[in-house]
Amino acid sequence: MYFDVIILGSGPGGYVASIRASQLGMKTALIEKESLGGVCLNWGCIPTKSILNSAKILQKIKKNEDLFGINKIKIDFSKIIKKSRNVVDKMKKGISFLMKKNGIHVIYGNAKLKSGKKVEIFKNGKKIEEHNASHIIIATGAKPKIEKKFQQNEKTIIGYKKALSLSSLPKKMIIIGSGPIGLEFAYFYHSMGTDVTIVELCSQLFPNTDEEISSQLKCSFERIGIKSYVSSTIKKIDSSSKGVRVYIQTLNNNQEIVLEADVVLSATGTTPNSKSIGLEEVGIHTTDKEFIIVDESYRTNIDEYYAIGDVIEGPSLAHVASHEAIFCVENIKGLNPTKIDYNNIPKCVYCLPEIASVGYTEKEAKKKGYQIKIGKFPFSALGKSISDDSPEGFVKVIFDSKYDEWLGCHMIGNNVTDIISEAVVSRKLEATHCEIIESIHPHPSLSESILEAVAHAYGKAIHL
Repeated sequence: MYFDVIILGSGPGGYVASIRASQLGMKTALIEKESLGGVCLNWGCIPTKSILNSAKILQKIKKNEDLFGINKIKIDFSKIIKKSRNVVDKMKKGISFLMKKNGIHVIYGNAKLKSGKKVEIFKNGKKIEEHNASHIIIATGAKPKIEKKFQQNEKTIIGYKKALSLSSLPKKMIIIGSGPIGLEFAYFYHSMGTDVTIVELCSQLFPNTDEEISSQLKCSFERIGIKSYVSSTIKKIDSSSKGVRVYIQTLNNNQEIVLEADVVLSATGTTPNSKSIGLEEVGIHTTDKEFIIVDESYRTNIDEYYAIGDVIEGPSLAHVASHEAIFCVENIKGLNPTKIDYNNIPKCVYCLPEIASVGYTEKEAKKKGYQIKIGKFPFSALGKSISDDSPEGFVKVIFDSKYDEWLGCHMIGNNVTDIISEAVVSRKLEATHCEIIESIHPHPSLSESILEAVAHAYGKAIHL
């Protein structure tokens, strides 16, 4: 069959691209090798939020056992995992409905690119279909990056997929890496009763975030019993069917520490799914790390072949892939869409306390030569947070003293991922501090913390 556009991969980039293409009148095919929604829906964003919700409910009950008159809590780990899979199934049905509603031709199988804008589809190693298109968008995403020294025993050294489908709760877990995946699983398994230790190569938890946010997170985790070693490297891992022993070396004082656990979760990032899809045959260029090389419009070096999402270099975030998808399709259609500002992308972690940030950190702003004003407001001074029994954390804002530009916003606390969008939209509209302060925020609400932090930066805070 002939299509105006064929899209490889149905994650947040691929399925969004297919819907937008259909809306613009393009005959569209979407090829998926496993399940609609990609990693995000099936093994990432959605199921992890389900299990984290269970963990937060459990922790709230434990914290208020005397108040609620509860003295015994029984955890059914298998039901928590089953609930997350039910959420995934429901969401997949939603995407399937959108595919039908928009008249998108969905094909299940492994896609391989051929020259002349052809795509072959294979099942069980056998070619079943071949199609042509005017445009091809590669949105094949990424997979867990597991270093060779971690690949010893799949029962004791696991990735995020296995962590979302364990049959029983481990007594001890070591998590390698403190990005969003590592932090969220650390909080979840600790909440379930697992003894959790995080090992991070960089000098702080959640690398590349504002240092004060990272420091608060480390204190919060230590307070509830999650141990962590930063500036530490893995020297060796010995594993067996019964458990695992991890030898780490601290980079600051060159100390060797031996940790033991039932299981190790490798959360050291991802690697792009760019192999085995025919890039070499078509002549599409990749980097040394296997990312597909694209220009600012997501075009590859071969005409009418495009790539978006985690298969290209950039933030590995679902919402980024979706916006790249919309830009790519609208650009193909000649609509001249607005380019994405990669410095105005919100980054969120959904452990407790949650983390949300956008723009420059304090360190980055200073490095770029800005003269800055900083404002902070603690949730311990906010009526809504105290009422919700969630006084932990704060909001930090960074402004340019010369032009009043909002350079960055960083938050840590309960439900901060729901309020970071105010900073994103305000920065997009180039709002000044006066416009933020003069915009009436509802009381009581978490959003008041942003107003107060901005006011504090300019000596106008009322509740500090």
